[in-house]
Amino acid sequence: MAAGTQFDFGNARLASMSKQPRIGIFVCHCGINIGGVVKVPEVVERVRALPGVVAARDYQYCCSDPGQNIIRETIEKEGLSRVVVACCSPTLHEKTFRKACAAAGINPYMCEVANIREQCSWVTKDRDQATDKAFDIIAMTVARVASSEPLVAAGVPVTKRALVVGAGLAGIQAALDIANAGYETVLVEKEPTIGGHVARLASVFPNFDKAQEMLDAKSREVCGLRRVKLLTRSEVVEVSGQIGNFKVRIRRKPTQAQGSVPDSPDDGGQETEELVGAIVMATGHELMPVSRLRQYGGGQVPDVIDALQFERLLAGNGTVRRPSDGKVPKRVVFVQCAGSRDKEHGVPYCSKVCCMYAAKQAMLYRRRVPDGDAVVCYIDVRTPGKGSEEFYRQATQEGVRYVRGKVSKIFRSGDRCTVWSADTLAGCKVVLEADLVVLAMAMVPNPAGVSLARQLKLQLDANGFLTEAHPKLRPVETLTGGFFLAGTCQGPKDILETTVQASAASAKVLAILGQDELLREPTVACVDEDVCVGCGNCELTCAYSAVTIDPQRRKAVVNVALCEGCGACAVACPSGAMSHKNFSKKSVYEMVDQL
Repeated sequence: MAAGTQFDFGNARLASMSKQPRIGIFVCHCGINIGGVVKVPEVVERVRALPGVVAARDYQYCCSDPGQNIIRETIEKEGLSRVVVACCSPTLHEKTFRKACAAAGINPYMCEVANIREQCSWVTKDRDQATDKAFDIIAMTVARVASSEPLVAAGVPVTKRALVVGAGLAGIQAALDIANAGYETVLVEKEPTIGGHVARLASVFPNFDKAQEMLDAKSREVCGLRRVKLLTRSEVVEVSGQIGNFKVRIRRKPTQAQGSVPDSPDDGGQETEELVGAIVMATGHELMPVSRLRQYGGGQVPDVIDALQFERLLAGNGTVRRPSDGKVPKRVVFVQCAGSRDKEHGVPYCSKVCCMYAAKQAMLYRRRVPDGDAVVCYIDVRTPGKGSEEFYRQATQEGVRYVRGKVSKIFRSGDRCTVWSADTLAGCKVVLEADLVVLAMAMVPNPAGVSLARQLKLQLDANGFLTEAHPKLRPVETLTGGFFLAGTCQGPKDILETTVQASAASAKVLAILGQDELLREPTVACVDEDVCVGCGNCELTCAYSAVTIDPQRRKAVVNVALCEGCGACAVACPSGAMSHKNFSKKSVYEMVDQL
C-alpha cells in the first residue's frame, strides 16, 4: 500500500458512519475464563439497551474462525458501523477482530475491545459483582467507540539493511541469520576483535567443546560474508528516524597512535553514516568487579579471582597455576552467588549460569590436577537447562564436593586463603583452607550498552538491563519500534539461550526487511493548532522525539512516523491541544459519564 493510501470500505459503508452509529456487541465466554465467573447471557441482555446498540450476541470463543464469521455476518446483516468485542486483553486479539471487521467493510479502527477477562473475571470472585463490572466495562467501551472516527494506516518504505550493535556471540549470530537471508547487515563492535566473552572461555558445558573452535567457525563465516559490513573499534553515536528508516551515525576510533603522534589527522576517529531498516541490540554484559566484595578479599587477596580469570588459567594445555606465586593449587574453593541474590553487596537477581560453569570449571580443574580438591560453596544448585541436572551429577561423581551454605568471609592466612562458611545440611560452621578461591561474580549490564540505551531512549529495568516489550508475547522486541534484543543485554543467559534469542531477534528483523513498506498505526497523537500555545511540554515529555515545536509558528508538530501513540504528550499538555486519535479527552469524559 503506497504512503497515504486509504482502505476502501465502500461509499455506502463510509456514508453510514456519518449517521447515527449502529453498534454491535459480541461477548466472549472464553471457555470458563469469562463464562465461569461472568453471567454472560445476562450481560448480553443488559447491553442491548445501551445507546446506539442494535445487535448483541455471545459465543464461546469469539477469536475462533466460527466466532469471527459470526461477527462478519452480523455486520452485514445489521448494517453495523461500529463493533465492541468483550473478551480478553486487546494485546492478544485486537488485530484479529479488526481484521474481521475490515473484511466485512468496516474501518478496522471502529472496532474496540472491552477487556472483561484480565480486568474483570480473573480478578473478581463474586459472580454478581463480576457481571456488573463486565457490563460497566462494555458500556464505557460503547461510549468510546461511538465517538471514534475512521482512521487510515499510511505506508512508509523500508530500507532493506540491518544494524547489529555488538559482535559477541549474540551479535554474530544475529548478523549471520540476517545476512544469510539475503540482506546487508552492518555489525558494529567497540573492541578491536569480535567474540565477546565467549572468546575468553576455555570450553563450554555440557559437552566440554572448545569455545574458541566454536567461535572461530562463526567468526570466519561472518567475516567471509560480503553482505556483512564489520566495523570494529566503532561505536554508535546517534540514531535518528523510525522503524523501517533509521539513519545511524557511527564513529570509528583511530588506530593506536605511535608515541604522541596520531596516525590520522582526525584525533576523534572517522565517522560514517548508515541507513538501516531495523536494529538489533546485542551489547552484552560484564562481571561485577571482585573489588566490590571486600568481605571476600576482592582486590586485596591475589588468589581470590573471578570465574573468567579462572577460565584463562584453564585455557592452556599445561598445569593450572595460581596468580600469586605460580604454584599448582591443591584445593580450589568455588564461591557461588558472589554478588548475585545479594541486595546488600551486589544485585538482587540470580545470574543464572554460575551453577553450571562452576561444575564445568571444577571438573576441568580435577582433570588437570587429579590429586586436587574442588569444593563448591553454594546456596542452591540451579540446573534448569536440558542436560544440566545430569551435568551437575557428573561433577559430583567425578569428586567435586558441594557444601551448602553462604560464605561469610574470605581472608589471607599465610600463603593460603581461609574461607568462613557454613554447612546448612549438617548444621555446623565450616572453615576451609584454600590455595585458590574462584568467585562466581554477578553478571551485570555492559555500561557502554546502558549508556547507548539511555541515549536512544530504550527502556531499561531497575538493574540496567534492556527491557522487552512483553516478557511472554514480545520477548525480543522493545517498546520502540524497529529495535530488537539479543543476548545478555536483556538479562543473564547461557550460550544456548543467547543463540536462540539472537535468531529470534533476526526473525523479527527479517519480517520487517521482507516488506516493501510498513503500515504505521494511525492511533497517534494530534494537535489542535488553534489551542496550542507552543509551551514545549509535549516535546520534553515525548520519549520517541516524535513531537517538536515549530520555531516559526510556535506550534507543536507530530511526526506520525515516530509516534508510538503512548499519550504522554496529551497528559503533559496544559492547554488541551494535544490529543490521541480515537482516545481523546472527549471520549474519556463520555466513558466516565457512561459509568
